[in-house]
Amino acid sequence: MCLVAFAIGASARWPLVIAANRDEFLERPTLPLARWQTASSQEILSGRDLRAGGTWMGITPAGRIAFLTNVRQAQPDAAPRSRGELVTRWLESKGDAAGFVAALEGNGAAFGGFNLVLGDLRQKAWTWVTNKYAGAPSLRAQALPPGLYGLSNAGLDTPWPKTLELKRVLAAALQTGDGNEGLKKLLWTALGNRQRALPADLPHTGVPPELEEALSSAFVEVPGRAYGTRCSTVLLATASGHDWDIQLEERTHARDALADTAGPVHREQLSFRAP
Repeated sequence: MCLVAFAIGASARWPLVIAANRDEFLERPTLPLARWQTASSQEILSGRDLRAGGTWMGITPAGRIAFLTNVRQAQPDAAPRSRGELVTRWLESKGDAAGFVAALEGNGAAFGGFNLVLGDLRQKAWTWVTNKYAGAPSLRAQALPPGLYGLSNAGLDTPWPKTLELKRVLAAALQTGDGNEGLKKLLWTALGNRQRALPADLPHTGVPPELEEALSSAFVEVPGRAYGTRCSTVLLATASGHDWDIQLEERTHARDALADTAGPVHREQLSFRAP
């Protein structure tokens, strides 16, 4: 993913809400959101990258969850391993985030620049991990208390225009009186926003200014590079006491053209009992 806003414990009614766009080259083979099993027989709900394996966002029936974005660089690292491996590795693991990060120490450079969010719903524990803290090739982990957060292709809560806007919409959606459908409608509209940032508001990540501008909208379209938003995802957990109804919806966008072509919607659902 290249844009995500998420609220953890910010609403008694909706204890977890995630709204995200995955940007990727159009020719990269991908499977949409579905239930599947890893080689270790771990059931995961996620889309899948068919080129390198792994995924950009996934959740297990036991309440382990992870999602990631890359870190934009003028000259991307030549990394031998796929970032999507990190998500599935967390979902298959049993330990805590501290142990997971410790196992990555000294190995972070094997992956391109990443932001990785690790969640364990049973432990009520959330952690942000990056291997590009402040631009340096170092691994950093930070526990996340309840709140509302945003990620794009820089560090956690870096105030890029599209990140700020998606966070703003999510904050407003949590106050809606229209129920689940009203909340989701606001988030889907925000994820489909093609409005680009003004030149004065663009970040400076080292890529050409015209590309920086093209990447500044929530929904990305870069036809000349056959690159853009491939799918949009909304995860919504609705609480009734300790019982959570977790709904995932993924909208797959046209692979061969970045027009307003509506692709299929894939849905999955989990029942989870919070401790």
